Amino acid sequence: MSCNKHGLLVFGIPLALALTASASASAAPVLASGPSPFASCNIGGPGTVYVNAEVEPWLAVNPANPSNLIAVWQQDRWSNGGSHGLVAASSFDGGHTWAETPQPFSLCANGLPYERASDPWVSFGPDGTAYSVSISFNQSNNSNAVGAAVSKDGGQTWSNLSILIADNEPSLQFFNDKESVTANPIKAGVAYAVWDRLELPNGNPYANLHTAAYRGPSLFSKTVDGGLTWSAPSVIVNVPSRQQTIGNQIVVNSQDGTLYDFFDLISPPFSKAAGKVAFIKSTDDGATWTKPQIISGLQTVSVTDPNTGEPVRTGDIIPEPAIDPATGQLYVVWQDSRFNGGQYDEIALSTSTDGGQSWSAPVRVNTPSGRPAFNPSVRVNAAGTVAITYYDFRTLQAGNTATLPTDYWRTTSTDGGKTFGGELHLAGSFDLKTAPNAEGFFVGDYQGLDARGTSFVPLFVQTNSGNTLNRTDVFAAP
Repeated sequence: MSCNKHGLLVFGIPLALALTASASASAAPVLASGPSPFASCNIGGPGTVYVNAEVEPWLAVNPANPSNLIAVWQQDRWSNGGSHGLVAASSFDGGHTWAETPQPFSLCANGLPYERASDPWVSFGPDGTAYSVSISFNQSNNSNAVGAAVSKDGGQTWSNLSILIADNEPSLQFFNDKESVTANPIKAGVAYAVWDRLELPNGNPYANLHTAAYRGPSLFSKTVDGGLTWSAPSVIVNVPSRQQTIGNQIVVNSQDGTLYDFFDLISPPFSKAAGKVAFIKSTDDGATWTKPQIISGLQTVSVTDPNTGEPVRTGDIIPEPAIDPATGQLYVVWQDSRFNGGQYDEIALSTSTDGGQSWSAPVRVNTPSGRPAFNPSVRVNAAGTVAITYYDFRTLQAGNTATLPTDYWRTTSTDGGKTFGGELHLAGSFDLKTAPNAEGFFVGDYQGLDARGTSFVPLFVQTNSGNTLNRTDVFAAP
């Protein structure tokens, strides 16, 4: 029972026989990642490091040259948080071939003076400037920071290395977490970074224990000079004690310049279902923001192997937003168990056509299979088509406890999110149990997806089933 790394077999079964009748198969995905550039680095312990394991990719398409794409990911994932460093890969042929370079966000990359890096992100401005950010931190002490860098050559080199915020020893209270960056699509040189800053009365709150935070407001920083300088961080969601945000991500309305920051708002009593999909907005380029508006409860029950109960770590508390560049219609997707009585996570979507004043009731967008679906990504292309990608376990057979067959899918809507169809099989089945174990089998809290004209380019991780020397790779489906 094996799966080749291009997803052509389903544990020895021809792909065409494994697909459901309603799904179609895409061409074989393209390998984007290569051997680890950090394989000889011995910085960052203690913990188990999975050398050659790539997880948590993100993707951006260059609006000034749509053949140019940049992918970023965690390289050499640690079992207890973060990675040796972040890697970027650039493509100049629409995602068919890739060349990678380390990003300067960790000691393994001879960059920022931190042992590990996590949460890769990248975004292109209208002039082709790419902005990338990182959470950089130490395992040996409590020092951590949000770093930023810029590429002017389509992702081949990175410069203007900056620290947006640093909480280093002897400070023991703060951990900056889950940052993202969004370039303004109509103002060259302008980009926005957001993240949550976890705090405790004492001790560094471990990055993965989000609901244990004493408090976790959202912070915001902005560049107006192409990443040469960034504004001092400011609080844009000021939560009381025992509340926090996570998964902050900005989308920009290209028509009127409005900024929308989406996030999960967590409050007691703490549980996976304690979160709420929420957002704030700014009509003055980030100078002032509204109070949080709740879109929906986030009713995740986490993801496990349906046959063994083993944990699978996913983006279960991370909502993902998108905006139609032509109309400003807003979309947000997340993991939710409401469609099956709270038994397992599926993919929920809500949309707004009036700038966030009102939102549609959540609808399920994945194909029901009686199995979990997880890690949704969403984008809208130039024709107004909405695409959502996700993993699921639909090919797992009852009684199979040896492997965890996992597939990656794309579904689309041409009517503003009212209905979805045209499901496309992107990859799989592959054995998720080969993935690094980081509080569960782990390929990332999110996966990449971007629009390229009227098409889409998914970027995702799949395992090399059974190969413990090269557990995962990053793939594109151009």
